[in-house]
Amino acid sequence: MEAATAGLRDTASLTQKFEFNAKWGIDNPVLSLAEDYDPSDLWSLVRPRFCLLSKGEGSSFGFHLKQEPGGAGPVVCRVEPGTPAQHQGLREGDRILGVNNHVVECEDYAVVVRHIRASGPRVLLMVLAQHVHDVARAQQGTSAHLCPTLGPGVRPRLCHIVKDEGGFGFSVTHSHHGPFWLVLSAGGAAERAGVPPGARLLEVNGVSVEKLTYNQLSRKLCQSGEQVTLLVAGPEVEEQCRQLGMPLAAPLAEGWALPTKPRCLHLTKGPKGFGFLLREDKGLDGRPGQFLWEVDPGLPAEKAGMQAGDRLVAVAGESVEGLGHEETVSRIRAQGSCISLTVVDPKADRFFRMVRLSPLLFLESTEAPASAQEACSASPVKTKELPVEDTALPPVPDGSRPCLLYPGPDGGYGFRLGCVANEARLFISQVTLGGSAAQAGLQMGDVILEVNGYAMGGENDLEKLQQLAEAEPPLCLKLAARSCQDSEAWNPPGSGEILFIF
Repeated sequence: MEAATAGLRDTASLTQKFEFNAKWGIDNPVLSLAEDYDPSDLWSLVRPRFCLLSKGEGSSFGFHLKQEPGGAGPVVCRVEPGTPAQHQGLREGDRILGVNNHVVECEDYAVVVRHIRASGPRVLLMVLAQHVHDVARAQQGTSAHLCPTLGPGVRPRLCHIVKDEGGFGFSVTHSHHGPFWLVLSAGGAAERAGVPPGARLLEVNGVSVEKLTYNQLSRKLCQSGEQVTLLVAGPEVEEQCRQLGMPLAAPLAEGWALPTKPRCLHLTKGPKGFGFLLREDKGLDGRPGQFLWEVDPGLPAEKAGMQAGDRLVAVAGESVEGLGHEETVSRIRAQGSCISLTVVDPKADRFFRMVRLSPLLFLESTEAPASAQEACSASPVKTKELPVEDTALPPVPDGSRPCLLYPGPDGGYGFRLGCVANEARLFISQVTLGGSAAQAGLQMGDVILEVNGYAMGGENDLEKLQQLAEAEPPLCLKLAARSCQDSEAWNPPGSGEILFIF
């Protein structure tokens, strides 16, 4: 008992010393911890926080990311007041360690954004305050181990159950104010749908049961009719999440006996094109989206399994949810003659909207090949140009080129601006892989001549940029043609200074 108490005192002392250093700005808190630092205490001190965010249709989670210099991974740079991010405790300066069950602490900014967008209306973020993260890296060399993940098969399950002659095949038990557990009928519908023995019930048809009474839950199950979709967690999952401090969150779930799944289509362009029409339209629920129509018989789209009325959810594995028609078209065209599209039919669309989860979370058995080129070589089909309106901007007569950009899911455009000492001109110092700027063809070294019609190259450029960046999209740039010689002159070692992150 005394040893345990002493251990608690040591940990508390270490925690207090760390908080003191952080509060008063000691330059190297790691050095001041070195005397009594015990590696076994690391987990208790730098355990990540979990933020389960949920957003409504057409809204955002309410936070912005930026890429730190040196490629150390993205950091939260702004949290909007009154948004899900603020309500769930996300703070400016938090470093993203994990997205759902993916460790992303060492991943590129674009990869992290891709995981967040693919998560749809709900996402689980594992974060660590920047100063705590720096201590962990200094002590261990990396903090990837600080981000807990659930092992293979040890995850909550999304199970779709269809009634048979024995009903759903489960009964519900609970304590007075505690959670609900399921008691299965041997060989019943629930057991066949993958519900594990002793499972805790978390959601019914996308609605949490945490605050429901037993009578409310019974009514909800009766209202489900002949089929119901349950989010459940077996005892092993519940125990592992408890030990790791992780919530039993829906974005961690794996699908079991789902009634439908997203489909990955791989198309190779032929002499008559791909053979389909992409159109922005409203779905059955009235929400806008990008839909595939006029699928021509015998052409690549039909041969790949495309059906008229399919909704496009991803291009090359990257979510296009919330993007406008022009940017979606741009992403398709950027793939060239071999394209990979992820689609859902109306039945699948209704199902995933009901459970409030992105279909991209359930692509395990339908994932795309490693690259579009592999898809081409696997299906060399010789097959109408993609009938979408041309959104490319015409060239300007002075040799410069225009560029139209739309913001990504974090509100940014995916590039950084820099300047050269003693010169009043701005250039592209970094382009985020896979971001809007990269898709639009921006390159490092490109000189910014105009932004939304305002000429650059004056003393108040930074102030202008701050105002323009907050204007309604799109962002229209005018870029100077560059040369290798000019690029070297613009960015000599040590003279560049980052001014603004878009």
